[in-house]
Parts: sequence; C-alpha cells; structure tokens
Amino acid sequence: MWITGLPASGKSTVAAALAFELGARGVAVEVLESDVLRRIFTPHPRYDEAERDAFYGQISYLGALLARHGVAVIFDATANRRAYRDQARQQIPRFLEVYVDTPLEVCMSRDPKGIYRQGHEVPGLQAAYEPPLHPDVVIHGDQEPPDTAARRIVAKMTESGLLEAAP
Repeated sequence: MWITGLPASGKSTVAAALAFELGARGVAVEVLESDVLRRIFTPHPRYDEAERDAFYGQISYLGALLARHGVAVIFDATANRRAYRDQARQQIPRFLEVYVDTPLEVCMSRDPKGIYRQGHEVPGLQAAYEPPLHPDVVIHGDQEPPDTAARRIVAKMTESGLLEAAP
C-alpha cells in the first residue's frame, strides 16, 4: 500500500504502526521509506521533477519486486504526483492507496525534519501535491491516533481480500 500525504502529515508514524500491526499477525512486511531510499538512490538530491520521476520509478519497481515475493510493502512516500502512485498500482495488482490528509499549517508546525525550512521544492508549497482522487483509506493525521489508523487500514486490507481475518 502507498501511504501518501504532505511532508510531516504523519505518514511515517502511520507506516510504523501499520508495520507493527501486520508483523503481529505474522505478515512479512517491508516499509519503503522515501527519505532512507533517497539517500541511497540520489545521494545528492535536487528535488526537481526529473529526479522525482526517476526516484519514484525506482521505488515502485523495488516495491513490485518485493510484492511478487510475498512481502507486504508499505510505501512511506509523499509521491506528490498521482502518476507516481498510479505507476506502482499498475505494477502491483493487490494495491491500496492511503491518504494521510493533514492541513498544511499542521504539517508546517510539526516539520520534524525541517523540510519546510530547507527551501527545497516542497510538495504543497513550491511543488504541486496531487492528493488521491479515490483513496482506499483516508486518515486525518491531525485527529486520528496512528494505531487507530493502522487498524482501519488492516480492516480495509481484510475487506479487500488482501489479508485474512484475524482468528
């Protein structure tokens, strides 16, 4: 599943809670966290559109490869263009899109990594952010605790046939 939202919306916190929930059920899970992968794939990031196109293509491929081997993949990445998330959806047949909908002002006040202060092309400010048109799950990152959000995602996975119901 792809967890998208503005920077500092709560994606990573929800991804960690979801990974914990799935792991507790014995599911092999891997979180593909964009900040970690960006340091590997683009050690000197420019954050321009060409680089983002390449980067999201790379992580979509990596996620598809893991999914083909039975790993539940959680993409923890803004992916500011719908096309990036759609590319992963095309490569991964069993796919969910989770939107962490948090107001920009809240994201800017959190900003644990200093993204909004660094002056890069930040999605939602200098760069466009295209929210999902029809997300499978909407999380209100300024209102919903991460563990509650994770349980709702697990419920959607179960309802969609991506996960067996807990005994």
